[in-house]
Amino acid sequence: MKKPNLILTFIFVYQGIVFSQFNTPDPLPSWNEGKTKSAITEFVTSVTDKSSPVYIKPYDRIATFDNDGTLWCEQPTIQVVYTIMRVKEMYPDHPEWKNERIFQALMENDKEYIEEDYASGGKGLMQVLEAVNTGMTEEAFHNEVLNFFKTAEHPKYKVSYTKVYYVPMLELINYLKDNEFKVFICSGGGLDFMRAVSNEIYGIPTQNVIGSFAKAEYEITNGSSEILKLPELILINDKTGKPVGIDYFIGRKPVFSAGNVRTGGDIAMNTYCQSNKLPSIQLMVNHDDPVRESEYGEKGNESLDAAAKNNWNVVSIKNDWKKVFEFE
Repeated sequence: MKKPNLILTFIFVYQGIVFSQFNTPDPLPSWNEGKTKSAITEFVTSVTDKSSPVYIKPYDRIATFDNDGTLWCEQPTIQVVYTIMRVKEMYPDHPEWKNERIFQALMENDKEYIEEDYASGGKGLMQVLEAVNTGMTEEAFHNEVLNFFKTAEHPKYKVSYTKVYYVPMLELINYLKDNEFKVFICSGGGLDFMRAVSNEIYGIPTQNVIGSFAKAEYEITNGSSEILKLPELILINDKTGKPVGIDYFIGRKPVFSAGNVRTGGDIAMNTYCQSNKLPSIQLMVNHDDPVRESEYGEKGNESLDAAAKNNWNVVSIKNDWKKVFEFE
């Protein structure tokens, strides 16, 4: 019986160790190999390497993501679905709403008018959301939203709205968090609406959610401390409001930002991110996959034009993502 060749065995084991060190798992397995994925991984690798000339300290690794159409499906817009439900429930007790065009549009499901309001910043929709929730405590509103997510389902996919998040973007969020980025949602949606499910869906805690919000007041009722929702809007966190919201909540410019094509609502956020003196990267998700998701854009092509002009990375759902949803 021959004795084992210890030298060859050592080399084999050594090579196996070296191979395992370099054969690290893909942090973005649902992304196709290509320009966009490479841009993301090269940026993260370079700014987290202490020996790199573009190293960014963890304190400054701020990432901001839009929500609707960037992190989850926005056809239909989930908060609009919730708002329509609330308006229909309360409409008989509010005859004054009959004279308000936005309320009529919601009751009649006037998609064209609703889309116009959404595209122009969603001021009407936000006013409606605040109107139907004025006088509620934050806790009651939170429970109302949770009940909505427990029962409502997406009309196309027939799953809970909590399941229509984009798998590649969740992978990206986790990849950034693993590399000591502080990740924030920065959306035109209602602040408290998103906070109800942000941690469950994305692992993003409530304090890292930036959204549109209205005034509130503190009161003690029957010995219980409550925050009461009021109707007056403070900030519509969309378009030029997004940099303002980022400054309110974070106090620093992001070095990583991601938005999507639909209303031009993320151009200002990406521009603000790019103005950072530190190295930065910007993404713009393009909805170009009518089979797996949806296909839509902007009449004036503003977001894609801004991406081309400023050298932002355009994420093609059709070409860059191996899968869109977990339930595929």
